[in-house]
Amino acid sequence: MVVDRINAGLRAVPVWLLYILLSLPAPWLVWLGATGGLGVEPIKALEHELGQIALQLLIAGLAVTPLRRFVGLNLMRFRRAIGVMAFTYVALHLLVWLVLDVQIVAQIWADIVKRPCITIGMLGFVLLIPLAVTSNNWSVRRLGPVAWRRLHRLAYGAAFLGALHFLMLSRGFQIEPLIYLGLVVGLLLVRLPALAGSARPAVSRR
Repeated sequence: MVVDRINAGLRAVPVWLLYILLSLPAPWLVWLGATGGLGVEPIKALEHELGQIALQLLIAGLAVTPLRRFVGLNLMRFRRAIGVMAFTYVALHLLVWLVLDVQIVAQIWADIVKRPCITIGMLGFVLLIPLAVTSNNWSVRRLGPVAWRRLHRLAYGAAFLGALHFLMLSRGFQIEPLIYLGLVVGLLLVRLPALAGSARPAVSRR
């Protein structure tokens, strides 16, 4: 089968290569911003592009399990790298906003408190922090596989909040943020049967 051949080829791809490939857009975007390639508002454009890549990676991470379940495409060995790089781009997106865009500490706090779209974005970032900290083999052994998997379900909320943040930042009716939100909601909905099954207590057999 075609999927089997793809999976066999993917097993030969080292995970570190994915880290390198996913890292490339960041310096390229910085270069474009410094050389006028991001338009008349390079900081806003850089902030937007980094955030969009972060959201795309969060969606890609959500898609790994459904792709294996429904299509047979096995990307599980790459899921941690996708998640780590998603957090990296969210952090870069936030850093550009803090350091290059707003800059004033009092204004930063005022935006977080008073602007719902910023509040939601920050909540999504906070949800990702424990996932980034525990994205290592030591944490899996320390927490145990079951607790580790439950903790990493925070990615569901982070992806939804990220898509909602993007939608709320958009001016007027735009189809792109709706597509992102629809993808996140769809990927979460296909997980509901599995989540319900894992939450159901085991019935003892006599």
